[in-house]
Amino acid sequence: MDMNQYLEVFIEESKEHLQTASEQLLVLEKNPEDLSIVNEIFRSAHTLKGMSATMGYEDLANLTHKMENVLDAIRNCQIILTPEVFDVIFLAVDDLEAMVMSIAEGGDGKRNVSQVVHQLDVIEKGESPVTSSAAEVAATSAVLDREEMTDREYDEFEWTVLQQSNEQGFNSFEITIELRADCLLKAARVFMVFEVLEKSGEVIKSHPPVELLEEEQFDQQFTVTMITKESSEEIQKKIMKVSEVDNIVIHTLDLEGVRHAVNIKEDQIAELANKGIEAEHVMLPSDSTEKKKQQSVKPASSKTIRVNIERLDILMNLFEELVIDRGRLDQISNDLDNQELHETVERMSRITSDLQTIVLNMRMVPVETVFNRFPKMVRQLARDLNKKVELEITGAETELDRTVIDEIGDPLVHLLRNAMDHGIEAPEERLAKGKNEEGEIQLKAYHSGNHVFIEIDDDGAGINKERVLNKALSNGIITKETAATLTDKQIYELIFASGFSTAETISDVSGRGVGLDVVKNTIESLGGSVTIDSKEDEGSIFLIQLPLTLSIISVMLVAIQEEKYAIPLSSIIETAIVKKEDIMSAHNQQVIDFRGKVLPLLFLKDIFEVPASQEEEEFLSVVIVRKGEKLAGLVVDSFIGQLEVVLKSLGNYLTSAFAISGATILGDGQVALIIDCNTLIP
Repeated sequence: MDMNQYLEVFIEESKEHLQTASEQLLVLEKNPEDLSIVNEIFRSAHTLKGMSATMGYEDLANLTHKMENVLDAIRNCQIILTPEVFDVIFLAVDDLEAMVMSIAEGGDGKRNVSQVVHQLDVIEKGESPVTSSAAEVAATSAVLDREEMTDREYDEFEWTVLQQSNEQGFNSFEITIELRADCLLKAARVFMVFEVLEKSGEVIKSHPPVELLEEEQFDQQFTVTMITKESSEEIQKKIMKVSEVDNIVIHTLDLEGVRHAVNIKEDQIAELANKGIEAEHVMLPSDSTEKKKQQSVKPASSKTIRVNIERLDILMNLFEELVIDRGRLDQISNDLDNQELHETVERMSRITSDLQTIVLNMRMVPVETVFNRFPKMVRQLARDLNKKVELEITGAETELDRTVIDEIGDPLVHLLRNAMDHGIEAPEERLAKGKNEEGEIQLKAYHSGNHVFIEIDDDGAGINKERVLNKALSNGIITKETAATLTDKQIYELIFASGFSTAETISDVSGRGVGLDVVKNTIESLGGSVTIDSKEDEGSIFLIQLPLTLSIISVMLVAIQEEKYAIPLSSIIETAIVKKEDIMSAHNQQVIDFRGKVLPLLFLKDIFEVPASQEEEEFLSVVIVRKGEKLAGLVVDSFIGQLEVVLKSLGNYLTSAFAISGATILGDGQVALIIDCNTLIP
């Protein structure tokens, strides 16, 4: 029987059972007397064991069986639950998750779990296990990864490229790069390494493949094969300039060996031996390799159809073009004033609106997929830091665009680690301050307009402004003159500066001054923003604002002289016509009285340096926009109307354009710049 047809179902159900086991273990740790929770975990483990054995993944089944034995003894009151026992079971679940991920990526699900198996055996005998720290486990995994990545296979095309490059005087290197164990944004570091290598030569192959590297589906190291005119020493120096690279090993490729690895088959060994070819050059396809090939094509589940995100991206791009053409047809319809054309365009608009909703919903994913991994991480980190922390998650059902979901995981990890290390105090320190010895971190997600907000709120020590200022001054981030003018909020935001850290010592958690700057850059690259509010000894709040989707937005189109600009409707409160005589001046700022509030006016023609006509207008057209609790009035020449537009990037050359988040193509072919209201309001 071909079991591959059940592979997709096996992978998804395995993930669900492991997620259930992780969640229930966290609940059990707080209620160790509740044996019903143990029964729930046991059922998940038992089901996973049976599924794994049926699918032929013996290593997975054996480890689950060992864990099942321990759980059975616990529910029969033969083993007492201790923190050490919990640690070992959590490590076993971690290994099971890694094995399932290996299978999902086309691997064989094998992993060296001898250390965890030994500890489970010790527990089963009624003895106390000796658990390893997270750092030791990471170091062990790195060694195992190095062992697994010793053999490389190249296809015929890759070998041909290597051979022809060698004949033209290029060097062929196989480079293994190991990132530091505390590296958080691994995909960003991989990108920087590839950027360095591609400036020095051409990358032929990577292991794991680029797709998995981008999704951070690897531990701490990866290997690339490249051709270059430069020496290995020059390449090594360039890579070492990338931060958080821990080690580099460069080998010169033996092309003869590579060729045999490509072409030799089992039934040719004897013939090759007769011709004097060394056996060490022969690389035969292993069982795991054959299994990878068999598993490379995964059948769709009968309940759902799994679609590659790239196909959804293509669909979205095609739909964006359709929206642009719809706008063009609408413009033509108005110009020709043909009733039949009007009716057809209106019907097309209704259909495309429905289609837009469907396409966008197809890309929406609950943030729960990201939030699910945090409780276990917080538990382990609390143990490493000798702190007591309760993580409360609300709004996990809130949905975000898949593209955004893929990017926010690491920033949230770093912000949570920052809250654990810098925010939450040690239990004795909290008691001395009159607080509960157990710190609390709240992770919230909620919708507001066309944005999703993610909030990380802790009741820890807060941010010490003096300490932050002194560190920023000593690091040369700001001058004394600048420091004297900063508001509290601006002082808090100094912690986002590159290389900034208030930690006195470097630990596995923090202190190297990397991370928060990347967090800010990552969120802003998604069109979002991150703000900080803090009260010393009361806690801190990190608020992340993200766009609901990155592609199609509703805007108010406005005109400034001959130029057209688009203001996102999500930022607009209302529009108004203001008499020029109603404008007042306060603190060198032109303002108006807006329903009892002082509203500052921003003249877009001055901000964007649009040449103005000499005519003086008696009335001003004002768009009132909001950023949080702050309001401002954007003064324009005229309102054109509301429409949906496709948000297009300005490209790499115009990233510094002030207060412009992108552009769109209008129905008449003109380009309208999209205004970033968050930048305009300080």
